[in-house]
Amino acid sequence: MNKLELYTSESVGKGHPDKICDQIADAVLDDCLRQDKHSRVACEVLASNRLIVIGGEIKTAAYVDVVKVAWSILKPLGYDENDFTILSNINKQSSDINKLVDKKDKHTLGAGDQGIVYGYATNKTKTFMPLSTVLAHELVKTATHLIETHQFKGAKYDMKSQVTIDWSNKTPRIDNMLMSIQHEATIDRKVFHNFVVNKIMIPLAKKYDLNTNFQTRVNAAGDFIIGGPIGDTGLTGRKIVVDNYGAVAHIGGGAFSGKDYTKVDRTGAYFARWIAKNIVAAKLAERCEVELAFAIGEPKPISFRIDTFNTNVVSIEKIYNAVEKTFNMDLATIVKELKLDSPIYQKTATFGHFGRDDLQLPWEKINQVEKLLKNI
Repeated sequence: MNKLELYTSESVGKGHPDKICDQIADAVLDDCLRQDKHSRVACEVLASNRLIVIGGEIKTAAYVDVVKVAWSILKPLGYDENDFTILSNINKQSSDINKLVDKKDKHTLGAGDQGIVYGYATNKTKTFMPLSTVLAHELVKTATHLIETHQFKGAKYDMKSQVTIDWSNKTPRIDNMLMSIQHEATIDRKVFHNFVVNKIMIPLAKKYDLNTNFQTRVNAAGDFIIGGPIGDTGLTGRKIVVDNYGAVAHIGGGAFSGKDYTKVDRTGAYFARWIAKNIVAAKLAERCEVELAFAIGEPKPISFRIDTFNTNVVSIEKIYNAVEKTFNMDLATIVKELKLDSPIYQKTATFGHFGRDDLQLPWEKINQVEKLLKNI
C-alpha cells in the first residue's frame, strides 16, 4: 500500500464573522475607488458580539458612508439595525508612507510596505487551483446558493467546509468532507445532515468524477444555532489560507481585504498568481510557485523566485528568462495591466481570490502564454 499523501483545504461562507469583516473592508475600498481611483485605503474591521468597529487609514477625495456600506453587507445576511451598533474610526494615511508610495514622477508607484508574496498554479484542475481548495470553496458556494434560492430549509450563511484529497496513487480520491452550517433551532438534525450529504457533498464529488465513498462530518460539534459575530469575533484578514491555496502552497504574511493596490501583500500576490498560472498554461511546468519580495517605497520587487517542483519541461533558467522578458514587474505597470485601480474587490472577499473564473478577474487571465513561449 502506498504511503498516504493527503492534502486538505477549507473554506468559509459569507456569513462567517471573519468574512463579514473582509466583505465590509473591501466594500469600503470599492466605494473609494469608484469615486477616486487614487484612493489609498487600509481598512480594518472588528465584529464582536453586537458591536462592529470600522478602522484603518484612508486618503481619498471620495465621500464614503462606511456605516451605510457595512449595512449593505449585513442586511442580505439576515441582520437588521437591531442586531449591531456600528462605529467608524477611520484615520488618514500616514504622510511618511504616502510620500514613499506616491512619487513626484506620477508614472512611478512605490510599494506601500515590505512583504513576501506567493502565487501558485497546478494543471490538476481547470482553474489551475489545488483540487482540495476547489472542492472546499464549491461546498460553501453550493450551500449558499441553496439558501439564497430557498432550497436549503433552516440553514444560515455562517458555515465552514473542509476537504481532504488523497493523491497516494497519483489519481485523486476524496478521503473526507466536512461541513458545519449555522441553522435555526427548529431543524430536524437527521434531515439536515442527509440534505448536506446527498444534495451538496455527493453531487459535488460526482461533478468532478470522484469517489462518493468518503467520510462525512456534518455539524460534528452538535447544534450550531448561534453564529456570525454574535457567536464568534470576526476580524479582517484572518482567513488568509482560505483566501489563497489551502495548505498546498506557500502564502505570504499579509492579508488582502481592505487594502488598495499600493499594498503589495495584495497586488504582489495577484501578480505572482498571474505569472504562475501562465507558466503552467504554457505547459512549461505541471506546477509552479512564484515568490516575490518587496521593499517599502521601491517600484519593483527586490527579488523573485520560481519553483516548478521538478515538473518543468525546459530548464528553469529558460523559464526565468522568459518571465523577465514577458512580465513587466514595475508596480505602476502591474496596477495598469491588472486594472487594480478598479472597484473589483468586494466580490473577491468570499470563496477565494484565485481560481475565480466566474468573476473574470484580470490576474486569472491566461493571456501571456504566447509571449512566454516566444521568449523561451
